Amino acid sequence: HLSYRLYCEEEKDPKRRSCQTVLAEALDVVVRSFAPILPHLAEEVFQHLPYKKDSEGVFRTGWIKASSAWKKPGIEEAIEGACAMRDSFLGSISGKNALEYEAVIVIEPGLLFELMEALQAEETSSVSQLNEIMMASQTTLLSELPKETPSDANIIKGTFLINLEGGDICEESSYKVLALPITKAKCPRCRRYTSDSSSTPCPRCLKVLAGRGST
Repeated sequence: HLSYRLYCEEEKDPKRRSCQTVLAEALDVVVRSFAPILPHLAEEVFQHLPYKKDSEGVFRTGWIKASSAWKKPGIEEAIEGACAMRDSFLGSISGKNALEYEAVIVIEPGLLFELMEALQAEETSSVSQLNEIMMASQTTLLSELPKETPSDANIIKGTFLINLEGGDICEESSYKVLALPITKAKCPRCRRYTSDSSSTPCPRCLKVLAGRGST
């Protein structure tokens, strides 16, 4: 779902710029990694980087320089936990378009819930990092199943082992994932089912388009 950030967000939106930064860092690491065995290819790629400011080659700029800023405690576990829940969600709608559903995640209060809150502060969101990982049109994060849950709903149960600080913090948490058919219309711009009408862009896209018109 990088396309949503790259092509649907406003040009200077932090989400879009952060995605570009990650892609640039990933490319830099890959090019430097295969430079010793594919020097000509690595040099050609390096010389055509659109954001490179100097003319020095890949071999004159040193080996991989990973910044400590990329290492944030809990983020890796949060992403891995969200990916496990996404697998449960996609498995429950096998062969169907995930954007036609809302992903409901239920986790009892605890460390796993807090990690998911780091990816989605709101109860329900269509633009959060958690929703991007889930690949749904919107994601709802709850501490208990909603009372209006259909009796025949396909509730997928799972567990995730959290391992933080080299094993000093180790906790296995359970979760439930429920896929509910989305009730909104498909946005003609971003293709997510987050619009009130199929002929009108969703609120996020309207905001982006309004920002473009004012620049």
